[in-house]
Amino acid sequence: MPLQMPNTDTSTNIASQERNVRVEPATIEDLPELVRLVGELMELQEDFSPDREAHQCGIALILEQPKRGRIFVLRNDDRIFGMVNLLFTISTAIGGLVILLEDLVIHPDHRGQGYGSMLLDYVVDFAKKKGFKRITLLADKTGSESQNFFKNEGFDYSNMIPMRRVID
Repeated sequence: MPLQMPNTDTSTNIASQERNVRVEPATIEDLPELVRLVGELMELQEDFSPDREAHQCGIALILEQPKRGRIFVLRNDDRIFGMVNLLFTISTAIGGLVILLEDLVIHPDHRGQGYGSMLLDYVVDFAKKKGFKRITLLADKTGSESQNFFKNEGFDYSNMIPMRRVID
């Protein structure tokens, strides 16, 4: 059963009934569709490239251990067409649990229709209900479309800069 959105009953779908679009927790049965969506996202990234086996392993690690994070999907009667991947950690700076929003992807056929906002609203509500104190994400530096989307959704640029070291 999907988690509820603000001012909704748990038996009510998040989206309008006529489209039968809903946000739900992903299950292990959703793995092939989730791998496909992450692959589509990686095709747009400069720092990454699609790697089906790696995506499958990473997604399974989250689905098998809900204390690590959650994956929520946008689903209609036919298929999954969007997803968001959340990882949980602790911030010593603010003294509490925080979320790293790792992947948010909407299939190209469904972009520009409000589904990204719908999914992100769900995440913010989830974070509030579970007592998380911050949501952090990394947006592709060259992806002005995604940066504009997140800015319009209330995310601000940080004075921190991302740095990484890839461990082979």
